[in-house]
Amino acid sequence: MASVPTQALLDATTIPAEVHANGFIRENLTVNNSSATNEPGNTKTHDTSHFDNKTSHSTLEPGVPLSNIASPSTLPPAQITEVHDPAHEEHQYLDLIRTILAQGEHRPDRTGTGTLSVFCPPTMRFSLSKVDPTSPSGYSHVLPLLTTKRVFTKAVIAELLWFIKGSTNSKELSNQGVHIWDGNGSREFLDKLGPPQSLREEGDLGPVYGFQWRYFGAEYKDCHTNYEGQGVDQLREVIQKLKNKPYDRRIILSAWNVGDLGSMALPPCHLLAQFYVSFPDAPKGEEAFRRWQAEQQNGASHGSASLLPSRGRLSCTLYQRSADTGLGVPFNIASYALLTHMLAYACDLVPETFNMVLGDAHVYMDHIDALKEQIRREPRPFPGLRIKRDDRGHGNVDGWSLQDFEILNYKPHAGVKMKMSV
Repeated sequence: MASVPTQALLDATTIPAEVHANGFIRENLTVNNSSATNEPGNTKTHDTSHFDNKTSHSTLEPGVPLSNIASPSTLPPAQITEVHDPAHEEHQYLDLIRTILAQGEHRPDRTGTGTLSVFCPPTMRFSLSKVDPTSPSGYSHVLPLLTTKRVFTKAVIAELLWFIKGSTNSKELSNQGVHIWDGNGSREFLDKLGPPQSLREEGDLGPVYGFQWRYFGAEYKDCHTNYEGQGVDQLREVIQKLKNKPYDRRIILSAWNVGDLGSMALPPCHLLAQFYVSFPDAPKGEEAFRRWQAEQQNGASHGSASLLPSRGRLSCTLYQRSADTGLGVPFNIASYALLTHMLAYACDLVPETFNMVLGDAHVYMDHIDALKEQIRREPRPFPGLRIKRDDRGHGNVDGWSLQDFEILNYKPHAGVKMKMSV
């Protein structure tokens, strides 16, 4: 693309800003809500080739076939009174964007688009549950779907289930109307990479995320081979440890297999997740721990969750080496938050927190205008999540479907169009 001076792109709506204690930049202005509602004539959609789809609604309503889910453009205008909440967790994301736009280093990239980049910004933390006196459990689930633009929720769920299945065939997603991997699985893209990728059929992405999650270390042949029983099933090991060894410090899910990187259509961006189970009633401090330890039954295993009267609380920390903050990060937040909810359900734990650690956090140069529009919008409440299954605690995340999830009260602003760089 033609070189455009970075400052020229930013000067159009330069925002006076201050640097907060967390290292992010927070704008010093009153939010302009005039462009923040879904009023007729003001509706925008994402690029349908990436993270949105004009035939999909972000809320999966019970009993409604996916083919009948309403398009965002057909929804009635949202009647929402905007309320500024400085504590809203989405501000972490918006402040990250402001920081990159104001302080990011201009760097070339693999796609040739150009980026503004910062390295290792402050960790973002998102709550996955909230106190709810009306719920029998005393809490309700929260899904951190960004609200300052519409996130293509069907794609988030479909891709996650595709990972869990261990699939590496992008056409399985395309057949569901989810085209987020089409570019990296295209004939043109694979041929450009050369062997071994160019020798594979279109849609075969090589040993990417799902393969590493379920068959780490197995020899990859193609996207049609049955790898059952080969390699290490990391996801199964994560579940077994969450259920039987919740104090283990090695509850890790890794997609970064150095020996396989050269065979992948795209090396993993979100590459390592660690899970941690905490117990609200566990003793705090050394003395309390000694007393608690002395009171345990003879021969009881310290690693067993059964010794504790409360249900464990599950948190996840993700490390992402490369973070496309405009398109990828909102998607990744939702995906790993949803995975944490699924694992908590399968292991009878309470989902607590999702933490996101980024390496190279960047804004593509052709996303700048869209993101400047988005950061002026006021966040709305995150939606709730209901898992519609009856096998809690059975340790199973295989065979789930889109219909197992109900997203409650997701009322985002209109979509923001951004192009995916391939």
